[in-house]
Amino acid sequence: MKCAQFALRKVHDPGQPAPARARAGNPDRVIYGAIPVTRCPHNPPVPTLVASTPRSRVSPIRSAAVGVLVLAFAGPGLAQPRAVTPRGPLEPAEQADINLFKEASRSVAYISTEVVVQRRRTHFRVDLDTVRGTGSGFIWDDQGHIVTNFHVVEPALDTGGAAQVILDDGSVWEARFVGASPDHDLAVLRIDAPADRLRPIPIGVSADLQVGQRVAAIGNPFGLDQTLTTGIVSALGRTITSISGKDISNCIQTDAAINPGNSGGPLLDSAGRLIGVNTAIHSPSGASAGIGFAVPVDIVNEVVSELLDPSSAPTVALGIGRAEPTLERRLGIRRGVLVHTVAEGSPADRAGLRGSVIRQRGRYQQLVPGDIILAVEDQPVNNFFDLRAALKRFTPGDRAVLTVLRDDKTEKIPVVLEARPRVGAD
Repeated sequence: MKCAQFALRKVHDPGQPAPARARAGNPDRVIYGAIPVTRCPHNPPVPTLVASTPRSRVSPIRSAAVGVLVLAFAGPGLAQPRAVTPRGPLEPAEQADINLFKEASRSVAYISTEVVVQRRRTHFRVDLDTVRGTGSGFIWDDQGHIVTNFHVVEPALDTGGAAQVILDDGSVWEARFVGASPDHDLAVLRIDAPADRLRPIPIGVSADLQVGQRVAAIGNPFGLDQTLTTGIVSALGRTITSISGKDISNCIQTDAAINPGNSGGPLLDSAGRLIGVNTAIHSPSGASAGIGFAVPVDIVNEVVSELLDPSSAPTVALGIGRAEPTLERRLGIRRGVLVHTVAEGSPADRAGLRGSVIRQRGRYQQLVPGDIILAVEDQPVNNFFDLRAALKRFTPGDRAVLTVLRDDKTEKIPVVLEARPRVGAD
């Protein structure tokens, strides 16, 4: 996997023909901030370092004098390298980052996509370009499933292009598309790598994250594979817009540098567990500005499991919109699910469930919380994922009794459930 990254090129000798100038232009165009793939697809070429000086005429006598000066001052003492100052022990935080990268980088994959697009068409010919893009991903399980962002592979999917996955050991594998949820900007690929080459990433929890805790991102920014950046959780409960135009709520904001090519890579906690999938940055320039966003792992785990096994998802829906966990915490809601919005004509709407409303109080606005779902039949509900688990017991048309908290009183509300669309379905 290691490739030579830097090269020093000698300037041509005076009097010899200058080397032919490299041809400008390349039919490959770069997307996602990537660098066109060369002989080493997972390490892009780094610009050659060139040293040059203006040509000048030197007389033989002056040349001889220069030679004498060089011999006079190039004594044995001056030719010796300086003594190296011993390095002290690493700081605990440094050693922790080193250990994290050694372990987690084996689970990170480099994703290269190739799309053939029409550049020019005439009556006699059609000129095509090969557009290549890069992104990041990570190993989900020992069956070869790779998770990444949907926007990383979407161009290849739309045009019948190809995608390759390069693992940490440098092996290259053709990838097959398994499924995607554009609403969450997530996609799953699969490669036929043997299990002994696959190291699934450890899965963490995003519900208990705290602002200020350390995080790390590993990916391939600008095509530079296996790059580690560190930072903190800057904020929680952020909402970003997915590639489908739908909002992704409860995203993690971090100041760990995320650049084009990091998309689809893992955001890790200090234990090296997956807590999010890096998906977007907020930057006027397109480069990292210290504001990056990741889809939280609790959503990732739910969506990916459903894409791999559609039977794992509940087949029914209530038709409610959840509130961000930060809002529930501010309202002092320690258990249950706050009904923040109710879709018109949904089972929740027909049953009379109430969502949150904003009321004007003089010069100020006041948020009046909606119903809080405490249980489904006899199954307690502490959070949104408990609610989803409880709904898996039912099929479309079933009647379920919800226990809700309304105006500080507990009520029982029956709801007739209806089918919900499968994640990733058309």
